[in-house]
Amino acid sequence: MKNRNNNKRIFLDYASITPVDSKVMAEMINFQKKFWANPSSLHLEGENTKNALEESRLNIARVLHCRANEIFFTTGGTESLNLAILGVVKFAIEKITVPHIIVSLIEHPAVLEPIKSLLKSNQVEVSFVCPDSSGRVSPESIKKEIKKNTVLIVVQHANNEIGTIEPIAKISAIIKDYKNNKNNLYPYFLVDASQSVLYENVSLERLGVDLLVLDGIKIYGPRGMGILAVKHGINISPVIFGGGQERGLRSGTENVAGGVGLAKALEIATKMREKESKRLAQLRNYIVGKILKDFPSSSLNGDLENRLPNNINVCFPNQDSEFLVIKLDMLGFAVSAASACHTLTLENGSYVIESLGKPECTSSSLRFTLGRTTKKSDLDKLLVALKKIIK
Repeated sequence: MKNRNNNKRIFLDYASITPVDSKVMAEMINFQKKFWANPSSLHLEGENTKNALEESRLNIARVLHCRANEIFFTTGGTESLNLAILGVVKFAIEKITVPHIIVSLIEHPAVLEPIKSLLKSNQVEVSFVCPDSSGRVSPESIKKEIKKNTVLIVVQHANNEIGTIEPIAKISAIIKDYKNNKNNLYPYFLVDASQSVLYENVSLERLGVDLLVLDGIKIYGPRGMGILAVKHGINISPVIFGGGQERGLRSGTENVAGGVGLAKALEIATKMREKESKRLAQLRNYIVGKILKDFPSSSLNGDLENRLPNNINVCFPNQDSEFLVIKLDMLGFAVSAASACHTLTLENGSYVIESLGKPECTSSSLRFTLGRTTKKSDLDKLLVALKKIIK
């Protein structure tokens, strides 16, 4: 294992993953010591474990303002998104010959790849909607693409690379108006709120969405644990088969300790949301101002006003972002360039930033994302390090 002065290292890549909160870890360990039986078993041990799972489901539903039976546990955001997309299309294709999907160009790979797979096999037609230069998806651009066979619209709540927060409630209102006027069940609205839940109220009621995705690794929760919230009445078919767990939608023995941990992580996030958002926004604005002043040719990617409080994504013209990430790593900083879920070698830079109309920045941008342990002194040290490697 590589060791580059671990005691002095500064982690600024919280958008890719967060550490497990100590209270979450303690909750899971204490639970696992007492309840480890299979929740599908009929004996007392299984029943007790099942009750704990359902209590966690109920606690999550309270945070998201939905019914407990609308919460489905998965292994994480990627599975939840794949299940939502493939499951909706699988059900719809029995009644609609060629279902239509509307998706923004800057979605996470876990959204774009299953859609590309469906498109390649001619199972769907797709409209890709381009954001504006700040990364905002216009509700009107969505409205223009809706047609009779549209079954699904996918727009993430906040972009994982540039932090731009999308006008989800406005898009939802347009979709609802269309469905009411046409007296149609479709299109459904799928939103990934994995990046935003720490800083925004992502209740289904507030956002007005049909399907919502969260991932434990983004909220100081357990690894390999996520949820897909599916509103009552939404038609979705399973894509994983087996014992029929999760009311038949997602087979596989449930990770009960993970569910307990995820519920605890959401509880903590809700309590900390307002105070932590304010603190991180101040740190974000501080370092953005410093970077743009000290590096006059640099520019901020994404919308500063409608932006996650912990996200900084900066273009350094004529620099190689992969090289900068490596140099900063050697100096004790963990940062990223494009999304951690795809490599620069595969994408030849960031497709997200390219979609903003900034091709010169696709391979010359860095992402710094702040977390609960980030201090102002960490950012001052980052500025010093940037001055050493960017001439």
